[in-house]
This record gives sequence, C-alpha cells and structure tokens, in this order.
Amino acid sequence: MGMTMTQKILAAHAGLDKVQAGELIKAKLDLVLGNDVTTPVAIKEFNKIGVDKVFDANKIAIVPDHFTPNKDIKSAEQCKYVREFVQEKEIVNYFEIGQMGIEHVLIPEKGLVVAGDVVIGADSHTCTYGALGAFSTGIGSTDMAAGMATGEAWFKVPEAIKFELKGSLKPWVSGKDIILHIIGMIGVDGALYQSMEFTGEGVSALSMDARFTITNMAIEAGAKNGIFEVDDKTIAYMKEHSQKPYTEYKADEDAVYTKTFEINLDDIKPTVAFPHLPDNTRTIDNVGEVKIDQVVIGSCTNGRMEDLRVAAKVLRGKKIHPYVRTIIFPGSQKVYLQAMEEGLFKDFVEAGAVVSTPTCGPCLGGHMGILAKGERAVATTNRNFVGRMGHPESEVYLASPAVAAASAVAGKIVSPEEVM
Repeated sequence: MGMTMTQKILAAHAGLDKVQAGELIKAKLDLVLGNDVTTPVAIKEFNKIGVDKVFDANKIAIVPDHFTPNKDIKSAEQCKYVREFVQEKEIVNYFEIGQMGIEHVLIPEKGLVVAGDVVIGADSHTCTYGALGAFSTGIGSTDMAAGMATGEAWFKVPEAIKFELKGSLKPWVSGKDIILHIIGMIGVDGALYQSMEFTGEGVSALSMDARFTITNMAIEAGAKNGIFEVDDKTIAYMKEHSQKPYTEYKADEDAVYTKTFEINLDDIKPTVAFPHLPDNTRTIDNVGEVKIDQVVIGSCTNGRMEDLRVAAKVLRGKKIHPYVRTIIFPGSQKVYLQAMEEGLFKDFVEAGAVVSTPTCGPCLGGHMGILAKGERAVATTNRNFVGRMGHPESEVYLASPAVAAASAVAGKIVSPEEVM
C-alpha cells in the first residue's frame, strides 16, 4: 500500500520508511509560526517548560498582523510582550510594522517555506503553504510552545482526498471560485482531519497565487492540510523567493484515498458563499438581488498581486457605488509597493476605494472595517461565520476579487461582466 504526498513528507520527518493513516508520529519541524494573537499564549506556555532558548532561532517566524497597527492599548501590550520575547531569544524571522505583511502572504514571499517542509503555525490558515508542496497545518498555542522548545510535534497521520483538476479556467474565474465550488460540494466537514491533495493536468492552468488561495481555505472544509503536486511553476516560485533546498514528493500510484473527485475547471463559474458558512455557495447566476454596504478586498486568501490586478481591472475608470465602503488590503509590503508602482492604487483611489496597510484587521472583525447591525459585506476573506466581521446580525458574503470589485460598483452582488 503506497503513500500520499502528505504521508511521504511526514514519514521523512519522522525518520520512518513508511507511515499509514491513523498512526501517531513525532516529526521534526522546519518552521514554527505565530502571530500577535496566538504567540503571547505560547510564550507563557514556553516559559513553563523550563528551557532557556528556542530550538533554532532561524526556524521560528513571528508576525504581528491581526491587531496591528495596534488598535488599542491591549493589542499594543500584547505586541510588546512578543517583541521582548523575540529580542531575548534572538529570533531571526520577526516582521513588524514596515516589514510586516499578512503572515500567510509574507512567509512564502520571504522564502521561509519550500516543498517537502513540515510547518506548524498557531493560526488555522497555516495550511496555505501546501501550495508549495509542503505539509503545513494550524495548531494551538500550546503546540506552538512545544514546537519552539523542541523543534518537534506529534501528528496523527491523516487520510487523504484526491482532487484531480482538468481543463482551464473561464474569464473572471479564479482560485477562490474553485475552492468555494469544492467546499460547497463536500461541505465544511467534508475533509475532516484529512489531507486535500490536488493533482492532474489542470494544475498547470493555475497560477501560484491561485494555488495559495485554494490551500488557504482547505481548513474551511475541515481538512488537516491542503497540498499541491510540485510542478515547474512551483519550482520557479521557490527559486525566485528562497535559497532553501527543497524536496519534491509525489503520491504513489497505489496511494489510498478515502475519495477521489474529478474537477473540470471549464465548468466552474464565479461563486459566492452566502452567510453563515463557506459551504453555503451559489453560482453568480443564482445570487439574486443582494444589496451591500461594504467590500473588503485582501486578506491571506486574496491579498496577492494577481488579486489586486484583477480588482483594479474591474474598477479602472469606474466609480464605486456611493453607498458602498470599499477597502483594499494588500497582503504584504512587497505587494503594496508593487501595486503602487503598477498604478493600481491610482485606479482604486479614483474609483473611490481606500487602500490600507497590510493587516488581518477586518477579516476577523478586529478593526478597520467592522460591520454594524444589519450591514452586509462582500469580502475576499475566508470565513463568513456569524459575527465574523462585526455585529452578530451583520452578514458576510465570500467572493473572488473580481466579483467583489464588480459588486462595489453595482452596490449589489453581481458578475464582473455586468459592469465591464
């Protein structure tokens, strides 16, 4: 019985020739990640362990991004606590104001993850890095503390679901539409503690930005991780961003999957997730009349250059509806600078949008975009739970940057084709 991509990576990091689903293993870690919300708790647990230093100051990354720039005194105190720990332990990969980005955009951009790595992060969307052919998964702050101290973590080897991608994307269809389509198909618990493994000739049709979006939302289907087969685009991305050696793993032909789905990319339409779950999806032609109050374009899901370019393409030369607040959040300082140099900010501002520093703020209802009672937002974020972006009686509709930008212009949820 063969192994999946994820199982091969875990076996290698556990020093084993073979692992099987359900087995408990202890694996060596290539990166331990935390942010300003989860790291303070991890530091308190770390201090209880009784070690003087972290296992490797180069293999820990801490990115204050959720409540930064600090929204209040409490968030400022949290960041100060983290900053002092970082300085004391001489942690190398610390990215704050001026260097920061939304962690799951920043970490691949900085070249800190490559194919074959094992990464844990005290944030559920750490599964993003599977786009590079790595095993990456979200964990709790206690596991982060143990990881920082020992460089190891316990895992139950996951089963896997195989997604064979075929065909190519139609205009205005993106990685966000693919993953919303899949989550709508299998449900928010459809991949519970399983690896979502993406393969097939259709993978080549997807940009790296699209792949990051897809693996980012694997957790929204309950998955342990999402992972893409490594191809020429993956290798080109890694060579551009990283000096680290990488290892490419392919699933065995006789690898065992609980299910296999064939996804024809040609059939996918722009898709919107209605409140209050990511699997409550409708294609754009079945949305109906949904008036909106706010649009948020950005986040760790859709804050990369491809996302901003398509939003600017829709907004260029148009005016945002006067009753719709539109906020653009580039995913990192690098994305911010490149978007500015390409003139995208001019398109956004002239259309009536505001451009923010990179932050997770609005996505989790933290700051810079909170919704009032009864308000509706279209967001390119990853969750639309009750109260996710503000008042419990507000509503969040998840969509691609193209749909979000078009909806900002129309004042209601529409296809990009309706405003172009």
